[in-house]
Amino acid sequence: MDPTNHRPEEYGHDHGGTGHDGAARPPRPRDPLTPDFGQPAPALARTVRLVSGDFLLTVNPVDGSEIEPCPPGERPARPAKRTADERADLRRAAAPPVPPGPALPRLPLLERQEERERLVRLLARGRSVRLTGPAGSGRTALLDAVADDCAGLAPDGVVRLCGYRKTPGELLHDLFAAVHHAPLYRPERSQLLELVHDIGAVVILDDLEFGGAGLDELLDATPECAFLLSTTPDVAAPSPDSRLEEVFLAGLGRGSTLELLERAVGRVLDDEEANWAGDLWFESEGLPLRFVQAGALLRQRDQLRADPHAFAENGYSLQTSTDAPFDAPSDDGDTDIPLPSLADGAAPAALLASRLSPSARDTLKFAVALGGELPHQAHLPALVGDTHADAALAELVGCALVTAVGSRYRLAAGVRPQLEASGYADEAAEYARTAAQHYAWWAGHPSVTPERVAAEADAVQAALAALVTSESGAAVLLARTAAPAFAGGLHWGAWERALRSGQEAARNAGEVAEEAYFHHELGILALCGGLLDRARAELEASIGLRGALADKRGMISGRRALALVADRSGGTPPGGRTAAGEEVPDARHEESASPSGGAPAAFAPPEPPTEPVTLVAGTAAVPGAGPAPSRRSILSGTRRNLVAAGAGALLAAVLGTVVTLGATSDNDRPEHDRVKTEQSAREDRDDGGLSADEPPEDSTSRPRDPGEDGVVGTADDPKPSASGAPSSRPSASGDPSGKPTDEPTGEPTDKPTGKPTGEPTDKPTDKPTDKPTDKPTDKPTDKPTDPPTTPPTNPPTTQAPPSSPNTSTSASGPAGSPPAA
Repeated sequence: MDPTNHRPEEYGHDHGGTGHDGAARPPRPRDPLTPDFGQPAPALARTVRLVSGDFLLTVNPVDGSEIEPCPPGERPARPAKRTADERADLRRAAAPPVPPGPALPRLPLLERQEERERLVRLLARGRSVRLTGPAGSGRTALLDAVADDCAGLAPDGVVRLCGYRKTPGELLHDLFAAVHHAPLYRPERSQLLELVHDIGAVVILDDLEFGGAGLDELLDATPECAFLLSTTPDVAAPSPDSRLEEVFLAGLGRGSTLELLERAVGRVLDDEEANWAGDLWFESEGLPLRFVQAGALLRQRDQLRADPHAFAENGYSLQTSTDAPFDAPSDDGDTDIPLPSLADGAAPAALLASRLSPSARDTLKFAVALGGELPHQAHLPALVGDTHADAALAELVGCALVTAVGSRYRLAAGVRPQLEASGYADEAAEYARTAAQHYAWWAGHPSVTPERVAAEADAVQAALAALVTSESGAAVLLARTAAPAFAGGLHWGAWERALRSGQEAARNAGEVAEEAYFHHELGILALCGGLLDRARAELEASIGLRGALADKRGMISGRRALALVADRSGGTPPGGRTAAGEEVPDARHEESASPSGGAPAAFAPPEPPTEPVTLVAGTAAVPGAGPAPSRRSILSGTRRNLVAAGAGALLAAVLGTVVTLGATSDNDRPEHDRVKTEQSAREDRDDGGLSADEPPEDSTSRPRDPGEDGVVGTADDPKPSASGAPSSRPSASGDPSGKPTDEPTGEPTDKPTGKPTGEPTDKPTDKPTDKPTDKPTDKPTDKPTDPPTTPPTNPPTTQAPPSSPNTSTSASGPAGSPPAA
């Protein structure tokens, strides 16, 4: 999208006209609630699906990114290398934009032929070279010439990269993207190293900002590449084992600077100008940039000599300048304008800018406010407020106040402090706020691709850095809008920096929801990079903040990502909970099945009842209701998970402590506390009981046979603790000591009483078994023989088997007593 040449439909102001195919298109309907504005409905949020390693990442700018294991059908094939024509097209697209207007003359490369030939020879032998020179020494111009000479040396051609504010990892991804065709795919570290290992190219890397171990990492990962690295003297030196050739680039000689100045001015210098240029050469140490700027000063002087009012429309007048009055014509008819002072020649930015158009001066103010970053020329009309402001780029390039850095422009070396001293930073906060508001609107527009936003990343990040502390609200909005675009454009270095700036701004502004979003995105980014500890910390912070805001959708997204972190790290946090007090999603199941393999054989009843019996805490047994829901993992600290279900049930069975409610009669229980055979556990929730969704504390215990003692359990039975500690209640066998019975005969040991009392009792049997036996009898009885002595009032749902007549009296009640209706 070009803001200076957009179609009507591109910003929500389409009132008819023609479409992309030239066909007539009816105007969009107006909003009846706001007829005066004519705004259409807002466009849908822009989401991007991409593959990062073996993850499928959905960048969602609304609720936060979603990450999941990439399905087999979504995995891309091994990326193929680009052809020579594709690399050429990509290189042209990555070049800085050409300024509008007449083409500027290309200055010659003077006194660099020896260095040029040496660099080509070293690269042809596969050697890597580090070219070091001060800012403004012409390193970029020399790199351009060497790149043209090395076009056919390597199988993968010449790759131009920019190291400005780039880490070794980012440069490896840039190299991969320049050689391989892999849209919406970002390989993980191991895959990236494998892919770049096979690249054979001459890599021209300008503005490198690191050395030492970082440089070793870059060189070791690309053994088939020959690098030409361009740095300044203040960058760390390479390690002694790097085996790099060093080439230092000094300033030009006096004769070459005079020739360069004449080429920049477009005429031969007179004696006075030549002497002035000699003094400038001594002052500037022969840096070519200073003489290109000096040539712009002399061109402006020629214009003033021909017409003293040449820059009057720009607000410049000789009467208010430090130059001599313009009413003293020279012998040849030109106005006598003195040469700039030596100080102006060494620091010409303020004088050059004073004669530029208002749009160009405003552009410089934006660049100063953005830390030297120049917005793309397509944004200048919207920022400056002038439809022809894009022509300001040609003025700035012609005066050498800006220089190309990769695919964009920024202020040339030394220009920013000169402009700040001239008052161009007095309104820096206002200009930064304007740029942030514009970029927030532009980056969030659906017609703007993520790649376009990623290309403008440096200016956007500069606006963020300027407003993080002073204008936190504007910084949050910009980071919230631009960060998803950086992620979708695979510029993940800018993505991380935008997220961290946004997090800081949100914390300063007190916007908890936005801070939670940035924590979530940082966790996703760390997970994609394999930094599991950092991912866990960021995601837990996000879940905690969203939990305080009751943001359920955000919490679910965070829990899913946290489950992937737990899966990659090989386990879950202790207790199945995170540091934020949330459960790990894998440790929680809304409904779990019975343990595989059924109940242990040692605790299985002699013969299962004819109909299933469900044990639900808070209700009596409900025949025919099926098995109760249970949990398969140990959970604690939540409202729905009170005790450990699986392990607690096993411990309760071993200790003989089955926790249920006793049977009740029709007369001694209130109406709402009775459970009927046709009533489900979920219906009882309305009367204050627990529903089937809330598992009992011992829901996995084996259902006791009502025929053994007539009731399922006793109401006064103490419950086992969550840790599985044994209960102080006597054992079911009647032994006060709680020891197991000595001889499991295979027959029920409870003798029915004369009639059912309807209430449980905790008294143990009178005669506990004294001698233990460790082996069962030879012929266990498979079916109980105790019939109920008293027929129940209501026919039981489950037929109780008869019990043996020689068993002792049970502490639980008569055998065969049905559950209370």
